[in-house]
Amino acid sequence: MINTKGTRFTWMEFSGSLGDLGLFIPLVAAMTVACDLNIGAVLILAGVMNVVTGLMFRQPIPVQPMKAIAAVVITESLLPFEMVAAGIIMGVLLIILSGYIDRINETIPKAVVRGIQMGVGLKLVLKGISWVRALPLLGWDSVVFALVVAVVLWFLLSRNIPALLYVFIAGFIVLYFKQPEAYASVTFGWPVFSFDWPRPSEWVNGFYKGALAQLPVTVLNSVIAVCALSAQYFPNEKISPKRMALSVGLMNIFCVPLGGIPTCHGAGGLAAQYRFGARTGGSVIMLGFLKIVAGLLFGAALIVLLQNYPMAILGPMLIFAGVELAKSARDVLVETKGLVIVIVSAAAILGVNTAVGFLAGSLTAFIFYLNERKLK
Repeated sequence: MINTKGTRFTWMEFSGSLGDLGLFIPLVAAMTVACDLNIGAVLILAGVMNVVTGLMFRQPIPVQPMKAIAAVVITESLLPFEMVAAGIIMGVLLIILSGYIDRINETIPKAVVRGIQMGVGLKLVLKGISWVRALPLLGWDSVVFALVVAVVLWFLLSRNIPALLYVFIAGFIVLYFKQPEAYASVTFGWPVFSFDWPRPSEWVNGFYKGALAQLPVTVLNSVIAVCALSAQYFPNEKISPKRMALSVGLMNIFCVPLGGIPTCHGAGGLAAQYRFGARTGGSVIMLGFLKIVAGLLFGAALIVLLQNYPMAILGPMLIFAGVELAKSARDVLVETKGLVIVIVSAAAILGVNTAVGFLAGSLTAFIFYLNERKLK
């Protein structure tokens, strides 16, 4: 049942909604470049999910790209239909598992999830660095300019300013000076929605490369952790983990086949939006309409412009997004077991891929478990 009671549409709510763009913008922009997505469709579908989420939960619950799948798309060349398969599989699994969330939470070691977040974050950092290293030393799109962008981002973010939005917009100004002919080729066009259905091999790769590593992260961070944080911020309006899992599952089943990206909710996004002033569902509803308008009016233009977007800006943005994600592992690094599991998981992700990182971390956690039982 939709209830808009207590929902506010104020400048403070709108300001708060921008707090989650720090990961949304660089990941969506990088996925668009890497996977040739229709950015108009991506923005509109994400916006619709923002509006629905705001109406259903009446809290500033974010709609974010699934980090592990996004990292595989950006760094491991996950193909478009494999990404679609991964998103649909995640949706189906979350709906099936929604009634067992608490039991799953007790089964999956927290250190394994943190290891995945660490490895995925570091992989994004390395990808951003590789983009910057490929640039010339001087110019509008250069190594020196990328260093300037990094300093500006660090300065603004250290003062709790949603800097990535401003830097992202500034990138289009830089593009005008660097490559004005890119704007000459911009034409108006409606977003393209297409019903994509993967082939059998793409289902297998989508599960192994994307969904396998994403599932524990989503269960713990996008369901369990976000519900716990929501209860802390809004003790009189608690959201059940089952309801949150169903929300994530349905988002992906309905949106990913139509041209959207795999999305989830997240504790980090909720914390960021709350920190910048979001207190009701009105914040994400306004953000949702902003994404819808941007997708309708500028979708076709953004596709052309993102193909030529300055890597001196996109690279540092991706680096900061990766660092923010990797920082999630800090809470388990204080004990030896957590430190070892995180290192093994992250090393396997960096050395092989995300799925192997999840398996290696899980095996390491199981070895610790057997050793602890033997000592009892």
